[in-house]
Amino acid sequence: MRRRACTALLIALAVAAPTGCSGSAGPPVDSNSSPPSRSSATPSPPGPVWKPRPGLAWQWQLDGRVDTSADVPVYDIDGFENLAADVARLHRAGRKVICYVNVGAWEDFRPDRDDFPSSVLGEPNGWAGERWLDIRRLTVLRPIMERRFDMCRDKGFDAVEPDLVEGYGNDTGFPLTARHQLRYNRMIAAIAHERGLSVGLKNDLPQIPQLVGHFDFAVNEECAQYDECGELSPFIAAGKAVFHVEYTQPRSGFCAESRRLRLSSMLKEPELGVWRSPC
Repeated sequence: MRRRACTALLIALAVAAPTGCSGSAGPPVDSNSSPPSRSSATPSPPGPVWKPRPGLAWQWQLDGRVDTSADVPVYDIDGFENLAADVARLHRAGRKVICYVNVGAWEDFRPDRDDFPSSVLGEPNGWAGERWLDIRRLTVLRPIMERRFDMCRDKGFDAVEPDLVEGYGNDTGFPLTARHQLRYNRMIAAIAHERGLSVGLKNDLPQIPQLVGHFDFAVNEECAQYDECGELSPFIAAGKAVFHVEYTQPRSGFCAESRRLRLSSMLKEPELGVWRSPC
């Protein structure tokens, strides 16, 4: 599923850090401190976190149960829709597996939908059945996200792709700022690392300088379309992979630059099914 925020505004926010695109809402809640970490239901010492290196080929399939036919070392698949057996099958084939989880919007089709109080649900985000979350409410959202990341860990995933981590640049219904987003994104990274999972920064290009040290890789949509791929260089310079897709640009329009920048790039259809055309 394509998850792109308003890029021009995000760039401006990174420089000035004003409030986001949203309109008026109630006063911030839990915005000045992060809640303490909660131990998981089945605590165990986390193992070494996987560190994907630049240039790794990957498959990104969020439409249904995974098809394991792509001969690539990394798969990024939906954490809810796939079973531990699917992850184990990929591991037996020598793959690393990333768990897609939405952390920025409520989804009415997820089994934990009733865990979210109505007070944290904002405007629709343009995807059926989804509404933006009030990411200022850290004490409310943290235990929900911890349970989701527990699911990823317990199914055997190696990493997490947390989606929609740039709500501050959208009309969420809440007065979110770049500072709120930084605090939330750092919390999300900490939750993953506490469980021995590596974690990727999804889009949110303006905040890369502040977040590259907290995240282990990046996932990007359409940086070539918007002439932004150079902004991902801090990840490559740090020895961290950038998993990148384009939806409308032909490969001839971005693959040469992707190879120069050492991005892991491919052409995908917006539905993110099985089909892929890598650089």
